[in-house]
Amino acid sequence: MDSPEDMPRLRQTVLDTTDVRALAEFYRLLLGYTYRHGDEAPGPGEPDTADWLVLRAPEGSPPLAFQKVDTLPRSSWPDNEPVPQQLHLDMTVLSKEALDDQHRRVLRLGGRMLLDRSDDDEEPLRVYADPAGHPFCIFVG
Repeated sequence: MDSPEDMPRLRQTVLDTTDVRALAEFYRLLLGYTYRHGDEAPGPGEPDTADWLVLRAPEGSPPLAFQKVDTLPRSSWPDNEPVPQQLHLDMTVLSKEALDDQHRRVLRLGGRMLLDRSDDDEEPLRVYADPAGHPFCIFVG
């Protein structure tokens, strides 16, 4: 039997996108992450040739990485046709008030709401699409 030391460890979640910097910036601002050393945005007037970026999380949360692809069909969730959701991120906040605050932030940063269950008594939540179309949830946990 494999010991825990022999098992693979999840290093990070990678999101495909046609605009690596824009999507990384969305999540950097939303989650308060910072760029891995060397992945910071170039200075004014310098070209941004990034095709892979990593955001580091505070307090041991898992990092997020972003990989450039030429094309990326947007998920059609919740319909799942013609492009099903293949992965989504779950995020939690501590209160309904915080959920409402984050709703305004997500929209201001360029996300769009896909589903609103914020009035659910047991698990208030909203599902959004990031600027590249990846679904993600924010719920009171």
